[in-house]
Amino acid sequence: MRKIIHIDMDAFFASVEQRDRPETRGLPVIVGGSPERRGVVSTCSYEARAFGVHSAMPMRTAVRLCPNAVFLETDHRKYSRVSEEIREIFHTFTDLVEPVSIDEAYLDVTENKRGMESATRLAREIQREIFLKTKLTASAGVSYNKFLAKIASDLRKPAGLTVIRPDQAGAFLDSLPIEKFHGIGRVTAAKFRSMNIRTGHDLRQLDVATLTALFGKVGAFYYGIVRGIDERPVEVDEERKSIGKEITLSEDCTDRRRLRILMRSLAHKVARSLQKRGLAGRTVTIKVRYEDFQTVTRSESFTEPTQDGVRIGDIALALSRKTEMDSRPIRLIGVTVSNFPSPEELNRPVQLEFDF
Repeated sequence: MRKIIHIDMDAFFASVEQRDRPETRGLPVIVGGSPERRGVVSTCSYEARAFGVHSAMPMRTAVRLCPNAVFLETDHRKYSRVSEEIREIFHTFTDLVEPVSIDEAYLDVTENKRGMESATRLAREIQREIFLKTKLTASAGVSYNKFLAKIASDLRKPAGLTVIRPDQAGAFLDSLPIEKFHGIGRVTAAKFRSMNIRTGHDLRQLDVATLTALFGKVGAFYYGIVRGIDERPVEVDEERKSIGKEITLSEDCTDRRRLRILMRSLAHKVARSLQKRGLAGRTVTIKVRYEDFQTVTRSESFTEPTQDGVRIGDIALALSRKTEMDSRPIRLIGVTVSNFPSPEELNRPVQLEFDF
């Protein structure tokens, strides 16, 4: 049986800023875009969360809820450096590391470099080494698959460690409120509650045919996870084939202007990552996840590779018009650039194109 650890850094951007700015420790810290430019909250400290502030909230709302907070612009270059330090620590434990975002990752430690049998002890060691090297705390979840490890890491924040063993999974999932299932958003949870399905135990009474009829393909996903079934491996991409950024909104969003701003912001983040790695791509893909967890992608390819944030943003917004982003509540959006030229292609003569 596999041993999977999910590591999730605690209030990552805000924690880095509190570490580097001692005068802000213990104060509500909110990191994100400027309120004057209709920015959104990227991350906030736990002190700010006590006032109701959360990620993806409009900055103007955050200012209203917590006017005395310390407001800081994001410093992605600094956060990326810290993230790389943390990933280096992961690789001292196992090569099976799947980064999910800048501040979280899955590790398969079934076989590990420390030769330790206990995944729980390994998780504690990872937390300890992250703190010793970065002075930041991380929460960890340990289980036999990715789904349960992810849920476990969310249960005792900050700096928590939760283990869900195979013999505990059934009872744990039965008692879990429906909205706590990773992958079930606010709107879907409300639909379940309208059917008097409030816990995992209630959900487990529905067969796969009923769930598929109600929710489409994702119904089969719900059928599996409530039974603790998740066969997804920890995926290691040895050769970078794409660079992407996405954001899961804390609440389903119908503010079209805000969604467009977020799409452009993601495009610029992707561009910075491309530039940092010396890459440029010829395909832009967007991902849009609706309130019912249905996910669609749209792509456009072109001849000349790009790493320009404005161009990537323009293409992403044009692609968004081929989705229902303007008419349905949205829970996640993402932008990815792929189709990188090989070194051989870069050295070939270029056929120029002209618009007549």
